[in-house]
Amino acid sequence: MKYSILIYNSAADFAMMHDPQGREQRELWAAWPLFMKAAGEAGVLLGGNGLEAPATATTLRFGADKKSHVQDGPYADTKEQLGGFVNIDVPDLDKALEWAARIPRLPGQIYEVRPHLRPPGQ
Repeated sequence: MKYSILIYNSAADFAMMHDPQGREQRELWAAWPLFMKAAGEAGVLLGGNGLEAPATATTLRFGADKKSHVQDGPYADTKEQLGGFVNIDVPDLDKALEWAARIPRLPGQIYEVRPHLRPPGQ
């Protein structure tokens, strides 16, 4: 079963990731390749990426008129914003949660583990 592990960051988390002087930032960046290597060697990694801060987002909406409407900024104005994701293929939710728990993290980060949508009949 395929899952996405969605990683939510606060504004402080996004700022910290670009702080060249930050020890926590260096430790986090050093830990990610190790996690990705372990997931790859285990055969569960499908891919993933970190995302830039929400201020860099552009939202595209389609109204009833079927025309696109472009807006600068993220879709939702919330305390935490999507900061990255990892896609994995594991047997079940328990295994997905185990891999999510291994992801390098910052204090207070929120992870959402969500199954991929499957077409009917699969």
